[in-house]
Amino acid sequence: MKLLQKTKSDIMALVACLVVYATIQGLILTDVIGPFWQLNIVLIGINIILVVSLNLINGFTGQFSIGHAGFMAIGAYVSAVLTVKFQLPFIIAIAGGALGAGALGFAIGLPTLRLNGDYLAIATLGLGEIIRITILNIQYVGGASGFMGIPRYTDFTWMFAFTVFTVFVIKNFIDSTHGRACISVRENEIAAEAMGIDTTKYKVLAFTIGAAFAGVAGSLFSHYFYIAHPASFTFMKSFDILTMVVLGGLGSISGSITAAVLLTFVSAALASYPEWRMIIYSLMLIILMLYRPQGLFGNKELSMKMLSRWTGGKKHGSTQGN
Repeated sequence: MKLLQKTKSDIMALVACLVVYATIQGLILTDVIGPFWQLNIVLIGINIILVVSLNLINGFTGQFSIGHAGFMAIGAYVSAVLTVKFQLPFIIAIAGGALGAGALGFAIGLPTLRLNGDYLAIATLGLGEIIRITILNIQYVGGASGFMGIPRYTDFTWMFAFTVFTVFVIKNFIDSTHGRACISVRENEIAAEAMGIDTTKYKVLAFTIGAAFAGVAGSLFSHYFYIAHPASFTFMKSFDILTMVVLGGLGSISGSITAAVLLTFVSAALASYPEWRMIIYSLMLIILMLYRPQGLFGNKELSMKMLSRWTGGKKHGSTQGN
């Protein structure tokens, strides 16, 4: 019964995604959505992939990683090398970028994820910068000038397909026994170990999956903007992703998607006011954190049941008032 309900829910979500895709694609083809907003829609998709994958590490497994841009850089450069230097198809390049970032995430995760809290944050920050500085000094991929001449294979269709795929895979991972083990690590690592859960194994697993999907986002990014440059993958990029995770709610995929859409649109809308953009952006975040410190969704997920309860509650309240 539970499996049937879950399958029905997944089919309904897939149908909703197809409707959203058809609507936006139609608006793009009829030039209702111009080039500027097309760019930002692609950025929204890339940000959703980054935020949902980081939320798996920070929100669901309870680790504190702030080096996600480093894995994005690996995906961007590996996929660019595969398409430009080896003339491989785009889908293979994306897979290569994901595997490269995932393998590095696994290699880094084994020694660093024995750390906790601030120590882990400092370690991941340092590792993200090591990745960027290393790329900066490799002339094969352009060095400080960046890797130029990357073909523009990413479009709305590719972005949308991989965004849906990322959300679907991570959601189902969280709903599995492995995902529940990751959540138990977040709730109480000592208790989880006492119950026989290999906490290091699950922390490394979540870190590897999160890094692999950051590599997918990097692949889409470099093949949309024609260039992979080390300046695109600094600590500030990692901080932007972390901000979206915290804003949406640690442990909420719905919150991650909402925060990625909201902050990307806010950033785009304020592009005409460069001198005020960061001030307004920062003030919005401060106000939200003061009044909603747990994020927009906390650790809850948006569902039809939640919406009906909320609207039903509002109607009931208005009837009581009358």
